Amino acid sequence: MNDRKKTISADSSNPLATLVNLWPYMWPAGRADLKARVIWATVFLLISKLVLIGVPYFFKWSTDALNGKLDLAGLVPTLLLGAVALVIAYNLTRLIQLGLNQLRDSMFASVGQHAVRQLAYKTFVHMHQLSLRFHLERKTGGLSRIIERGTKGIETIVRFTILNSVPTLVEFLLTAVIFWKAYGFSYVLITAITVWAYVWFTVRASDWRIAIRRSMNASDTDANTKAIDSLLNFETVKYFGNEDMEAKRFDASMARYEKAATEVWTSLGWLNFGQGVIFGLGTTVMMVMSALAVQRGEQTIGDFVFVNALLIQLSVPLNFIGFVYREIRQGLTDIEQMFDLLEVEAEVVDKPDAKPLAIQQGSIAFKDVHFAYDPERQILKGVSFEVPAGKTVAIVGPSGAGKSTISRLLYRFYDVQQGSVTIDGQDVRDITQKSLRAAIGMVPQDTVLFNDSIAYNIRYGRLGATDDEMMAAADIAQIGHFIRNLPDGFGTMVGERGLKLSGGEKQRVAIARTILKAPPILILDEATSALDTTTEQEIQAALDVVSKNRTTLVIAHRLSTVINADEIIVLRHGEIAERGTHAGLLAQNGLYASMWNRQREATQAEEHLRQVRESDDLGVLVRGQPAG
Repeated sequence: MNDRKKTISADSSNPLATLVNLWPYMWPAGRADLKARVIWATVFLLISKLVLIGVPYFFKWSTDALNGKLDLAGLVPTLLLGAVALVIAYNLTRLIQLGLNQLRDSMFASVGQHAVRQLAYKTFVHMHQLSLRFHLERKTGGLSRIIERGTKGIETIVRFTILNSVPTLVEFLLTAVIFWKAYGFSYVLITAITVWAYVWFTVRASDWRIAIRRSMNASDTDANTKAIDSLLNFETVKYFGNEDMEAKRFDASMARYEKAATEVWTSLGWLNFGQGVIFGLGTTVMMVMSALAVQRGEQTIGDFVFVNALLIQLSVPLNFIGFVYREIRQGLTDIEQMFDLLEVEAEVVDKPDAKPLAIQQGSIAFKDVHFAYDPERQILKGVSFEVPAGKTVAIVGPSGAGKSTISRLLYRFYDVQQGSVTIDGQDVRDITQKSLRAAIGMVPQDTVLFNDSIAYNIRYGRLGATDDEMMAAADIAQIGHFIRNLPDGFGTMVGERGLKLSGGEKQRVAIARTILKAPPILILDEATSALDTTTEQEIQAALDVVSKNRTTLVIAHRLSTVINADEIIVLRHGEIAERGTHAGLLAQNGLYASMWNRQREATQAEEHLRQVRESDDLGVLVRGQPAG
């Protein structure tokens, strides 16, 4: 992608590089309010660290005051030199520092969430820009989990990089300066060695844990994919009684997830223990040094307490260093697949100089079109035909002949490898995809509806349509009366993929949706092949109304639905085998005639079987015996 330089490298382990890459999202252009929040969050951050340094000082002074060793003449007002006053000041300072931290977090919250929203939106838009080939190969469950983890990972990286990395660095520098000025270089050296060993161990251990995290993510994605796929195919599972098999497949994925997740938590335990040992050793050395200095009279008890308090205080951001590094690395692991998705280039893109489609009459032309999904398997081999404006042309042929591929090329889900597809003489590759698809209406074989109301699904054809226009479209599609008789009318929910409606009802909703869109070009892609004969005839009548005076391309399996087409094109092995009218093709006595005869015989056999069954049922009733 052109703006990939603004995103995070999946293998990056440099928090500074991460901060640079995320800067456009934390300092968004045109959002002065969010920029102000970043500034104020930084101000509160720095003030809180300065206040925090005062906490161990008040602890030291309180201890010396109780021990009678306090000597702060000229530095602190006499009123505040009492032990009780210093204890109160000590706790008050802690509360002020805590309040500043909460102000910092609340100021930065909207910045982090805005970054999450930006990247989630960017990913969602990118998914819709990718080709049909990509979506046919991807699994919905795994894809949704990748995006979910990725957006959470972005929030983690933004928040912890800004709110923890910088404060930790500031606090370490302040601690080093205090130790150097008050107790000498040896304390600074021990502190630096402890911090270096702590950070080195944290980085090495966290890198080791990344592989475990990736394994856990892979198992999580696999389990979610199987769960979503199984639930989407609920009826198929029931048809074959394979609930146990589906449960075992899901449990096998969850078992791998369980193992990986257990290893993640176990390795975290070892990481925390190692960090504790390293910091504990450094603290022990410095406390022994301070204890010996107290015995020699070089330090007071307050100094001993101060060194301990300052080290304990330093352990908090140090622990955050480990936590921040782990979270950033794990966040990068979580989002690396999301950024891999963002790196996938769209197969079909508009040219830089692409123009909107200018519909004049709506004629379609395929000229010497060659196309293959796979280079080793050619689908269309030099197909040429024309659909004149306002006419109906049907594409028929055996399965695998390339019929549906023609509709996909016209919709520009794919680009032809050779030849051209034009509308009113305009190559579809030279016009914008949005304007192309706005001019075409599709009634597919397998109508999939949104899990929303009937009204929403019909109005999807033209979002700005009025209720009257939507209802009129339903009436033309011969489904308005049915909808009005439902308890909730047009507000009736259709269920997942429209499964609460019958096949014919779904097709009528799809037809109403296309009527509402009112496109000049219409594609009927085997729109009635999955329906019974009676429903097919009813749907066909509605389709005839819709296609009137429109340029219509019909892709059909049942030849009875295309006998009135202006021209019928017969495809075989990706080539045009025959073409002509229904009567003319029958007269040729070729492939079309053969297909017609087979379908007619099958239809006659079905009709005969139906009549026999009705006759048997009637005879049983006449004899007064129960059927069956």
